[in-house]
Amino acid sequence: MAENQGLKGIESMFADERTVAWMEEHLPELSQYVSGQRLLYQSLVISIVVGLAAHVGGYVLLSSAPSGLLGLLADLLHALGWSLWTGAVVAVFVQIVPEAKRRQIKQAVDAYEALRREKAGAVGNRHKTDLERPDDKQVERKKGQTRTRNRPRKGG
Repeated sequence: MAENQGLKGIESMFADERTVAWMEEHLPELSQYVSGQRLLYQSLVISIVVGLAAHVGGYVLLSSAPSGLLGLLADLLHALGWSLWTGAVVAVFVQIVPEAKRRQIKQAVDAYEALRREKAGAVGNRHKTDLERPDDKQVERKKGQTRTRNRPRKGG
């Protein structure tokens, strides 16, 4: 029942023809936006910028030596800014950098596997043409004659 209500809510969002036309026009961009890392990168950049601004603002307020409630707010702003931008930096080193390395290694492995398949295909085609083409020795044999191996001759 909850799924049915959710679908009705979604259907009502797209009841307007202009909304549907806009979605059709921007669907590839929106799909790329939500499926990629762009949203994560943007939120981390915003966190770093806002955190640094709050950190500096709190520091400036603290250095003016306020007392009472203003001093507490300055200290809270300073701590919030520090925790926000350092948390974003930690997230970059814990998630973004390893993910970029993983993609880089995956790309190298995929390129190596493609090269191996290409070489194997070239070698396989060469062997295939060798098998399709009869040897001159096989053509010279008569019907029923077996192939002899290169054995040392007796007495010589």
